[in-house]
Amino acid sequence: MESTLSTFTPYKPPKSPPFSTPFTTNSLKSTIFHNPITNQPLKFTTSPKKIQPLLIKSAISRTKKEETVETVKQHLQDCYFLAGIKYTGFTVKQFQELRAQLPETTKLIVAKNTLVLKAIEGTQWEALKPCMKGMNVWLFVHSEEVPAALKPYRAFQKEKKLEENDFTGGVFEGKFYGPNEFKTLETLPSRAEVYATLLGSLKGPASAVVSTLQAPARNVVMVLKAYVKKLEEEKNGGE
Repeated sequence: MESTLSTFTPYKPPKSPPFSTPFTTNSLKSTIFHNPITNQPLKFTTSPKKIQPLLIKSAISRTKKEETVETVKQHLQDCYFLAGIKYTGFTVKQFQELRAQLPETTKLIVAKNTLVLKAIEGTQWEALKPCMKGMNVWLFVHSEEVPAALKPYRAFQKEKKLEENDFTGGVFEGKFYGPNEFKTLETLPSRAEVYATLLGSLKGPASAVVSTLQAPARNVVMVLKAYVKKLEEEKNGGE
């Protein structure tokens, strides 16, 4: 049997360079790459130029988040009451109308739950954690007159038929109040009412004074603050 000896032609690389144009980072998108064996052009679907905008967008997003957290922290200063309101279904127009109806001491802010949670972490407002579900708009009350801050929203809610957009919860004096407990907050006596009650009891029987002093501590504190303020005003007026 005769054996046949096969011969192979040695591979010779193509004379043309693998790149039809000089390689540079800036010209990567327009550079044509060739397969070194078949000398056929290669196609690429990605380019370094597409990465840069994504990095910039990510940096901007991170900056905005940090700014939101800082804004929430600023509004927590001198804040007496903080509550969440279900935001789903609100229109931009309704949101603007509501803002216009609130007292100057009450601010309405839209912020993600995660960012608000980060801002209240380690503070008395951390009790607001049960509200961190769904979409919320946050009500910051910088006044002791909590009922006066809640009343405008109740009127707005009824007018716009937004029954489903109820309070998701709130924190007052470090205590969490669920949606069903807001009636207690909405019926708190105003400073003027407590002041009038205390003055009236001082003119009446001793039992009336005792009854007033047995009221919640916050009511007595409000009365004392109002009385001190009144004395200061009288003193300044007499000088």
